[in-house]
Amino acid sequence: MANITVEHLAKVVGTTAEKLVEQLKDAGVKGKKTDSTLSEDDKLKLLAHLRKSHGKAKKDISAPKKMTLKRKSTVTELKQPAKRRGASSGSVSIEVRKKKVIGRSVEETCTGLSTEELEEAKKAAAAHDQLVQEKGAAREKEQGRISKNLEVKEQVEAGKQAKLDAEEAAELAKDAEQSIAAAKEAVVVNQVVDKKSTDTAAKKAQAVARKPDKKKGGGKPGGRILHVDKKPRRKKKSSHRTRDIRLESDDKHAFEVPTKTITYNVEIPESIIVSDLAQRMNVKAGEVIKTLMGLGTMATINQPLDQDTAVIVVEEMGHKVTLRSDEDIQAELLADVIQQDGEEVHRGPVVTIMGHVDHGKTSLLDYIRKSRVAAGESGGITQHIGAYRVKQGDSMMTFIDTPGHAAFTAMRARGAQITDLVILVVAADDGVMPQTKEAVEHARAAGVPMIVAVNKMDKEGAQPDRVRNELSQIEVTPEDWGGDTQFVDISALTGDGVDELLEAIALQAELLELTAPVDVAAIGVVIESRLDKGRGAMATILVQKGTLNVGDYIVAGEAYGRVKAMFDEHGKWVKAATPAVPVEVLGLSSATEAGVEMYAATSERKAREIAEFRQVKSRQARQAKQQAAKLEQAFSQMEGDDSSTLNVLLKTDVHGSLEALKTSLTNLSTDEVKLVVVAGGVGGINESDVNLASASEALIVGFNTRADASARRMIENRGVSVRYYSIIYDVIDDVRDALSGLLAPEIREQIVGIANVRDVFKSPKLGAIAGCMVTEGFVRKDLPIRVLRESVVIYEGQLESLRRFKDDVKDVKNGMECGIGVKDYNDVQAGDQIEVFERIEVKRKL
Repeated sequence: MANITVEHLAKVVGTTAEKLVEQLKDAGVKGKKTDSTLSEDDKLKLLAHLRKSHGKAKKDISAPKKMTLKRKSTVTELKQPAKRRGASSGSVSIEVRKKKVIGRSVEETCTGLSTEELEEAKKAAAAHDQLVQEKGAAREKEQGRISKNLEVKEQVEAGKQAKLDAEEAAELAKDAEQSIAAAKEAVVVNQVVDKKSTDTAAKKAQAVARKPDKKKGGGKPGGRILHVDKKPRRKKKSSHRTRDIRLESDDKHAFEVPTKTITYNVEIPESIIVSDLAQRMNVKAGEVIKTLMGLGTMATINQPLDQDTAVIVVEEMGHKVTLRSDEDIQAELLADVIQQDGEEVHRGPVVTIMGHVDHGKTSLLDYIRKSRVAAGESGGITQHIGAYRVKQGDSMMTFIDTPGHAAFTAMRARGAQITDLVILVVAADDGVMPQTKEAVEHARAAGVPMIVAVNKMDKEGAQPDRVRNELSQIEVTPEDWGGDTQFVDISALTGDGVDELLEAIALQAELLELTAPVDVAAIGVVIESRLDKGRGAMATILVQKGTLNVGDYIVAGEAYGRVKAMFDEHGKWVKAATPAVPVEVLGLSSATEAGVEMYAATSERKAREIAEFRQVKSRQARQAKQQAAKLEQAFSQMEGDDSSTLNVLLKTDVHGSLEALKTSLTNLSTDEVKLVVVAGGVGGINESDVNLASASEALIVGFNTRADASARRMIENRGVSVRYYSIIYDVIDDVRDALSGLLAPEIREQIVGIANVRDVFKSPKLGAIAGCMVTEGFVRKDLPIRVLRESVVIYEGQLESLRRFKDDVKDVKNGMECGIGVKDYNDVQAGDQIEVFERIEVKRKL
C-alpha cells in the first residue's frame, strides 16, 4: 500500500490535520507534520490508540484485512462523561452492519484501512468533537450562573449596609439630643443647689455614665473606651463637673486600598540615577530596572541615566514628565542667595600680571611690594597664582601674579576672567614668545584692557622696538603708532619706569569707573585652594561684591562651611573683606576647585543644599566617565589593543597645580602608550594613597608634598615607587622618559658586509656552494643574508655553512675568499651578490 500524507488522511477521516497530528503524537508517532507521510505502522499505531481511548478492548490489528466475504455486524461503545457534577457517566452503543464487499473503496485504498476501521475512526472523531462542544457549553453556563449569584449577593449586601447606616445615623441623632438635654439640666442644677448637693449629683452622674449602654454595645468586649479623666477633679471656686468621654471603635483599619491609578508629575534633570528616578515616581528601583530591561537597556540601581532615556522610562510607566536643566535648578537654589539691590561705591582695580615664563613678572611684583611694604619672595618660576594688595595714591590696587609656564594655561585664563586690567610683561631681549601670544588671547577673550610692560631695559641686548613690531603683528598696537594700547619701558631689577607703570594703571582704573555694592551678601571667586595640615582646607578668595564677614556661611563649588577666620596676604587676621580684597578663608569642608564662584548663604542649610546638589552632579559625571572608560577598555581588549599604560597618582600642595599637572601629563599619551591619572588630591601622601597606588600599580608623584611616617613605612613594605618634585619641568620630563621606556623599540637593519659570487660548486652534503669574494665589510655565519641578482632581492634567509680552505669559520673579513652555503636555497648563480645584515633595536622617545 502506498504511503499517504497526514493532510490527506485527515480529509478522508473528516477531521482537521492539526488534530490528527496531536492524535498521532499521543499514539507515539512523533515528529509528524501536516505534510508528512504515514507508513502502515503509523496508521496501525493511530488506530490502536483510538480504540484504547474510547474504551474498546485491544485486539490484534497487525495486518489489515484485504476483503470481506461475509456479513459482519460490529457494536461500538462510546463513553460519555457526566454533564452535571455528581451524575453517573453513560455509554452509547453503535451497531454497524457491513454488506459483503468484493472490492475496496477509494478511501480504503488511500488510507490502507478496512471499511470497519475507517467507519470506526470517523465515529470516534465525531464523538470527540461533540464532547468538546458539550464541555464548552457547560462551562459557559456554569460561569453565567456564578456571575449572576455574585450580582445578587452584592445587591443584598448593599441593601444591608444602607439599612445599617440609616440605623446608626438615627442612634447618633438620639444620643446628641440626650446629651444636649443633660447639659441643660446640669446648668439648672448648678445654679440652684448648693455645694453638697452638687457633689451628690456629680457622683450620680458618674455612676450613670459608667454603666454600659446596651444599645451602643458598651458591654461587649469589642468596644474600646477612651477615658479623658478617670477621677473628678475640682478647681477652687468652680462648680463644673467632669464626666467621662466614651469613644467606640469597630476595630477596622481606616486605610483603604486606592482603586485609581496615581499619576505623578516627575521632574527630570539632565542626568539622574536609577534610584532617584524610582523615588520620584514612588516605586521600587526594581520596577525601573525591569522597564529598562524591557526597553533593551541593562542598568544598575546606581547607574546614571541621560534625560532622553529617563523620559522614555517615565512615560512607559504612565507618569507625566517635566524637563529641568541643571542650570535652571542651580539658578533657583542661588536665587535666595544672590541679592541684586545695594548701594554702589568706588573700589580699587584688580590687576593681573601675565606673560611668558622668565620674563620678569614676579620680579616686577617683588619690586612693587618691596618698595611699598618691605617684603619680598624667593626666586624661581611661579607655580601658584597669588594675590597681593599695594597702595597707590588714595586707593588700593590688587595684583594677581599668574604662572608663565605652558602647563598653567588654566590658571592664566582664570586670572584674565577675574581681573579689571591686564599687565602684559615682555622681555626686551627675548621678544614675543608662545605664552605671550596666549596671554593676549586670554585678555581679549575676557574683554579687559591691557597695558604692555617692556621689561629688562637695563640689559645690553634690549630691543624695545622689536617687541613693538612683534606685538603689532598680533594686533597689539602702541598708542605712539596710532593704536589704543599703552606701552611702558621698565626694569624690574633697577625700578626704572615702575612709577610710570603704576600711574598708567591708576589712569586706566579711573577711566573704567569701577564700583561695587558693599551692603549685600558677598560674592567672590576662589583664586586658589590648598589643604593645610594644622588648619584644614584653606581657600584664597577675591571678593567681587558685598562684604564677607567672619561667621558668614559660604558655599564654593562642592564645599561649604562657616568662615572661622580670614587672613590677608601678610598672614594678619581680618574681620571683614570688601570688594576687590583678596583674603585666605578658613572653614570650608574641603579643598574646592580653583576658579569656582563663592556665595555667602543665609543659613547653613541653604549652603549645604547647594553644595550637595553640586556633589550629586559631580558624582554622576564621574560615574558616567567611569562607565565610558570601562566600555572603552572592553572594546580595546576585543580589538586586541597592545598599548602600554602608565598609572600615576598625583598629590600636590594646591588645587591649581593639580589641575595643571593633570592636563600636562594626560597630553603626553599617544596611541602606543597611555598615561592614566588614577587619583589626584591636595595635601600630603597618606596610607590610603599608598594602598590605591599598590592596588593599581601606580607611580606616586608628590608635588611640593611629602608622605607621613605611616605612609613611608607602608611604601617600604609594599615597594611602591614614589617621586618628589618641586618644579613642574622635572615632573613632565621624568614622566615623558618613563613613557618613552614603555614604547616598543624601533627595529633597524644595518648592512655589515657584501660578498660577490664568483663560481658555484656542487656538494653532495650541502648542495650548491657559492665561491665568493668579500668586497665590503665582513660575513658572519650567525647573521641573516639576502641574495641579490642584478640588484634585486630574490631570497632572504640564513647561512648554512661558511668555509675558508675546507675549514669552517665564524666570519670572513673584507678582501678574502670563502665558500658560502645558503640554507634551503640552491639557485645561487655566478654574478649574484650575498648581502649580510644585522637587526638592531633603537630606543624611541616621545
